Amino acid sequence: MQLSSLIKPEAVRVVGHLTSKKRLFQDLADVASSLYGLDASEAVDSLQERESLGPTGVGHGIALPHARVGKLERVVGVFFRLEKAIDFGSVDKQPVDLVFGLFAPRDSGVEHLKALALVSRTMRDSNICAKLRANADPVALHAILTEGATSQAA
Repeated sequence: MQLSSLIKPEAVRVVGHLTSKKRLFQDLADVASSLYGLDASEAVDSLQERESLGPTGVGHGIALPHARVGKLERVVGVFFRLEKAIDFGSVDKQPVDLVFGLFAPRDSGVEHLKALALVSRTMRDSNICAKLRANADPVALHAILTEGATSQAA
């Protein structure tokens, strides 16, 4: 599995107007809806439901919200670099500025977990995060995210 198969270049955005986790979920769902055809309101509800189980803010300014939704044939992603970090209830209490949202088919099983592990490994790389934070061009951000990021577990 490769990160480039999960996220379209158009799904990478620099966002400057978000003030809350709720608004972030809505914007992630709107982008996913327009690019991947999923139902935006179902996606928001699923993200909020997953978040109620525990925060998906993993620390170091990174959040990995994810949800299972209908009308998808494969796992897909949306990435936002926030110009202004927001409170996310992260494990380390730090605000979040890098958000990689994943949406998986309801019955995706292990593929969802493989995709989440791949994204998690990628976002734990401090060099990649530094490059993401230093860049405001969505095309460059997509290239940074996808260059050489592949799954170790085939």
